Amino acid sequence: MRTGDRWHVEVDRSLCIGSAQCLHHAPGDFRLDAARRSRPVAPDTDADEQVLRAAESCPVEAITITLRDSGEPVFPPEE
Repeated sequence: MRTGDRWHVEVDRSLCIGSAQCLHHAPGDFRLDAARRSRPVAPDTDADEQVLRAAESCPVEAITITLRDSGEPVFPPEE
């Protein structure tokens, strides 16, 4: 993670099980809707350690983060 990076955060709602781990790690960055599916509050955001921890903690890996300008994966990392 580099200072000044801008990220695009997405939640695959077909994978999300509503565990709310993302809210635990980044409460200001994610919300659950009435169906208990997560969504990012602001899909385009500054690079943030809390958002990265939220993605890493998702039990079904429903959260993806890419660099906004290039689309390069931040999480999950390319293998």
